[in-house]
Amino acid sequence: MVLGTDSRVLTLAFARMADALGNSFLIIVLPLYIASGQVSLAGIVGTELLGFTLQTETLIGLVLSLFGLLNSFGQPFTGRLSDRTGRRRAFVLTGLVLFAVGSAAYPFLSSYWTVLAARAFQGLGAAFTIPATIALVNDYAGSDAERGGNFGVFNTFRLIGFGFGPIIAGVVVTGGLSASEVVTYRVAGTAVSGFTAAFAVAVLGAVVSFLLVWFLIQDPPVDAEAGKDLSIAIMDPDGRGLDSVFVLGVGTFMMATTIALFATLEGPIRMRLDESTLFFSVQFAAVVIANVVFQVPIGRASDRFGRRPFVVAGFAVLVPSVFAQGLVTDPWLMLLARFVQGIAVALVFAPSLALAGDLAGARGSGTTLSVLTMAFGLGVAVGPLASGVLYNLGSFSTPFTAGAVLALLALVLTYSQVEETLDTGSESSRPSPQD
Repeated sequence: MVLGTDSRVLTLAFARMADALGNSFLIIVLPLYIASGQVSLAGIVGTELLGFTLQTETLIGLVLSLFGLLNSFGQPFTGRLSDRTGRRRAFVLTGLVLFAVGSAAYPFLSSYWTVLAARAFQGLGAAFTIPATIALVNDYAGSDAERGGNFGVFNTFRLIGFGFGPIIAGVVVTGGLSASEVVTYRVAGTAVSGFTAAFAVAVLGAVVSFLLVWFLIQDPPVDAEAGKDLSIAIMDPDGRGLDSVFVLGVGTFMMATTIALFATLEGPIRMRLDESTLFFSVQFAAVVIANVVFQVPIGRASDRFGRRPFVVAGFAVLVPSVFAQGLVTDPWLMLLARFVQGIAVALVFAPSLALAGDLAGARGSGTTLSVLTMAFGLGVAVGPLASGVLYNLGSFSTPFTAGAVLALLALVLTYSQVEETLDTGSESSRPSPQD
């Protein structure tokens, strides 16, 4: 799977795997922690805001969303600065420190607002880490013919951490595969709750990532002219419609939103499907597990056959897989729908990053690729909050129906506006205005 991959890309991949494992722990653990009663929601739940009554699911969605909002809106600035300074490694290390500090704080927090602040702190950390790491992977690509494979390998290991983290989190919090209550561990004669143990694992993931980057990664030379323009092009410079990177960013946002609809509805989903916390964790992870299986072959295939066909196919598969999640009433069918959604995401993500990397040029890889990483983080931020609001306003299926509509819009935009960047000997560019 990793044969022929640059060792520095592998190091970054392992580092992100450890970091992602810690972050995915929190996606599962924080909703449980907030709903457990250990975080006070007094005076918040039931309050009316602009005619809307706040419920626990909405508050959980806000915590999960705030991370992505700060992460996303900070990325264009940190991506640009990493291009201009050439010190990507320092940005990665700073972000990991911020994330670790936030994770370590959770066991000592008992009010909803302090938990919200800790998650915001972690969002700022991610804004430093993500664009700089992705830019390093792009910088290490020897040629366009290797870029898709590099991103495929990197995303595979990152997603191993993100995908298996929720499963491990379920085991750590409950103390076993079949248990459903939060466990208490005895460590050196001291009682430690499953929640505290899970937060400790998140800290450990950030520490391992920090050490790998500190000892094994150095900054490559970066174009001094890169990153001077922070603006994001909306229209194609050749006048053929929308800019391809901008469209991929919009599509990535919509795709990420559909992924993130699931986590906020843990309680309703478990009740509807009559399933355990662990099985819910497996369903959550199914999207990522499918990515682990398919990212590398798809990324390398995009180096050979072009980027655009895979991205278009991915959005076509995404539409029915998201819509089905609002309809199924069997836990195994939900697992299947989530796995198919993961295949769709694999078809979209690595080829999109590779296509944007192909187009980076003098704009700088940190600046250009931050459009996609920002969009992904923004989708992950909006998804949980939108899911909670739509669930409260409609029914169980409402968030997933809305997600399917977003996926359909992304399909139409990608098919009509994104151009191919590789010469594969076939006509795979977007249609010209005369078509």
